[in-house]
Amino acid sequence: MKKWVYFFGAGKAEGDGTWRDLLGGKGAGLAEMTRIGLPVPAGFTISTEACDYFYKNGKKYPAELKKQVAEQVARLEKVTRKKLGDPKNPLLVSVRSGSARSMPGMMETILNLGLNERSVQGLAQSTKNERFAYDAYRRFVQMYSTVVMELPKEDLEHRLRSMKERLGVKQDTDVPASGWKELLKEYKANFREKTGKDFPEDPIEQLWGAIGAVFGSWMAEKAVTYRRVEKITGLLGTAVNVMQMVFGNTGDTSGTGVCFTRDPSSGEKIFYGDYLVNAQGEDVVAGRIDRGIEAAEDVVGRPDPGPAERVLAAVAGAIGGAAVTGLFAPGTDVFAWYSIGLLAGMALFFVIFGRLNGLQRLATVLSVRTEVLSGSNSGTRGANRPQASPDTEEVS
Repeated sequence: MKKWVYFFGAGKAEGDGTWRDLLGGKGAGLAEMTRIGLPVPAGFTISTEACDYFYKNGKKYPAELKKQVAEQVARLEKVTRKKLGDPKNPLLVSVRSGSARSMPGMMETILNLGLNERSVQGLAQSTKNERFAYDAYRRFVQMYSTVVMELPKEDLEHRLRSMKERLGVKQDTDVPASGWKELLKEYKANFREKTGKDFPEDPIEQLWGAIGAVFGSWMAEKAVTYRRVEKITGLLGTAVNVMQMVFGNTGDTSGTGVCFTRDPSSGEKIFYGDYLVNAQGEDVVAGRIDRGIEAAEDVVGRPDPGPAERVLAAVAGAIGGAAVTGLFAPGTDVFAWYSIGLLAGMALFFVIFGRLNGLQRLATVLSVRTEVLSGSNSGTRGANRPQASPDTEEVS
């Protein structure tokens, strides 16, 4: 039997970073990070070969795919100790695209899949955060409606803006649970009106709807145009990555971000990123970014030198003073030159100190308080954000 689905999680992965053609760039990266011991949420990847089969056979799935996906869902539930649709402790997943070549913003993503009228109550109870649970649910209904069913995005965004106006709030983070419940009723009524059926409650039905939408996005007009413009050829299709959700919208101690090892505008080899507190991935990639990594100290504070650092600064200053005095002071004002060197040495120390503390501050900003639920990763990059150069590495 041909294998179409590859698992990663619990420190093991079926594949590695060299399997880009089969697992797509994202799937191969997830497999590689899992293999080297990074804390990657578990999941599975439906291969690019399945997408190729899908389009070569009248948009039909391989005969073995349904069984293999069911087996991997069961395996994921076992690893996470959660179940899709469970009314007490539900497993939620993201469903993302990922071809062998990066195509930022061209294909689709679904977050928070697995929520329904029963599991949202379980999520609220297990996290003791009703506002978060219903925010996650309305996000899912909104994304499923627009991505899977292709309902107009602006209509749902208009309903969101109108609801916030009625409540007298400007930011999504200020909307209470009652507001999200009200909006959910509107979204579901709109879904029923436009599609002629109720929003799906069965998580497996939701999952196959999302898988179909990701495969469908491979041949969407914008994706086809992008490949033509960028002269991308010879690819089998997109993989589908199904992965346990973690959350950046549980409050002010959680967040979401996108990071690069190069500046995507200039290609300069520096650590670069965007982040939002109390948000999910699509908020960053859609361009709703109110700060960058360089503003991290606004959240966690600038580095505060302790007694040891002050002593080291004094030593650095003394060395600087002695060095400057030795170079410039003979026959002149020794005290003045020593003072200049002292200040220069201390200033240099604190510059280095600040740089060394930068990564620690960044980790604090982007980390999620892991209560099993923490921060959300992204899907596609927003159109108003600079695109990365080909050798840019993105972590999201």
